[in-house]
Amino acid sequence: MHELIKKTEEFLNRSKIDADQVDMDQLITSFLSEMEKGLAGAPDSSLKMIPTYTTTSDTILADQPVIVIDAGGTNLRTCLVRFDREKNPRISEFKKTSMPGVKSEVTAKEFFSIIADEVERLIDRSDRIGFCFSYAAEITSDRDGIPLVFSKEIKAPEVIGMPLGRSLLAELASRGHDVRKKKVAVLNDTVATLLAGQGTPSDVPYSGYIGFILGTGTNTAYVESNKKITKLSADPSKSQIINIESGNFAYCPGPFDRKFFDSTKEPNQYHLEKMISGAYLGPICGSIITEAA
Repeated sequence: MHELIKKTEEFLNRSKIDADQVDMDQLITSFLSEMEKGLAGAPDSSLKMIPTYTTTSDTILADQPVIVIDAGGTNLRTCLVRFDREKNPRISEFKKTSMPGVKSEVTAKEFFSIIADEVERLIDRSDRIGFCFSYAAEITSDRDGIPLVFSKEIKAPEVIGMPLGRSLLAELASRGHDVRKKKVAVLNDTVATLLAGQGTPSDVPYSGYIGFILGTGTNTAYVESNKKITKLSADPSKSQIINIESGNFAYCPGPFDRKFFDSTKEPNQYHLEKMISGAYLGPICGSIITEAA
């Protein structure tokens, strides 16, 4: 048994996947530096630090139904949500299907048609549509979202650069629906997680909130002072939620990681996500076990 442990430790050291080899102080310093560069708009930062134009001080409206779309890493979910006067969410008309682009590549027309198919059954129930989008997207001042890249191996390249809310409403309008009063607000799922924590009734006076996702993919969001977001011209006395896109942190500790990154759809993107999240753990662990054997 001692010899087996020794061989295992030697393999881990040789492959640079031994946890003791990670310099956490250096790693944290690098991450913070990437955050600062991202807030300044530096193109070489691996952390996009996306402003959301959303704050934790926004009021939750009671008894106002909202159509909700949740475009996740694996599933596409739709439902109606309203909050009661105690701020408890009431969910109805829930439905789940496969996320477009998971199984095979889809065109932009197919992508928005699939989402419209799911929204159409709820279209007369509310003029408010909340679109929770689990991928990197630039959020505009009117809270639409423009996809920057699809991670988690989603295959929908034509959708990159298209406004999600406007494109969905255009698809619904082409089917004969009156969408003139409809408003789509796009936000990242990690930002939604932060807001869910902030909106949950509690007697504890929390000083702040973060959003953290570790599932099919991984990401982090937090609240930042506008004066530190130097790539924006925003009221310096206020703050807003920042979507870090932390899964894109550029970190490659060893040859197994590099080899695995090269086998994915976007080899030079989302390194941290590919090292720790559910969409990738099986394949990368399988390749390491095969090599070790």
